[in-house]
Amino acid sequence: MNNRRYDVTIKFHKDFIKVEGNSILVGLTSKPEKGKANVELIKKIATHFNISSLQVKIVSGFKSRRKVIEILP
Repeated sequence: MNNRRYDVTIKFHKDFIKVEGNSILVGLTSKPEKGKANVELIKKIATHFNISSLQVKIVSGFKSRRKVIEILP
């Protein structure tokens, strides 16, 4: 199984996840400080796909509302 890449867009002060093709729209409640929002993002995506958090990797956009994530097999 190949790694899957997704373009992720973040909306703050919301709590949802919406997957369409290779795009994911995620609502986060954590504040974007000290990586808290990134941790919440990884946990939400892992839960949605029913995989371990260790299989979700942020490839780019660590400090941006637009990110690219990779799901490892």
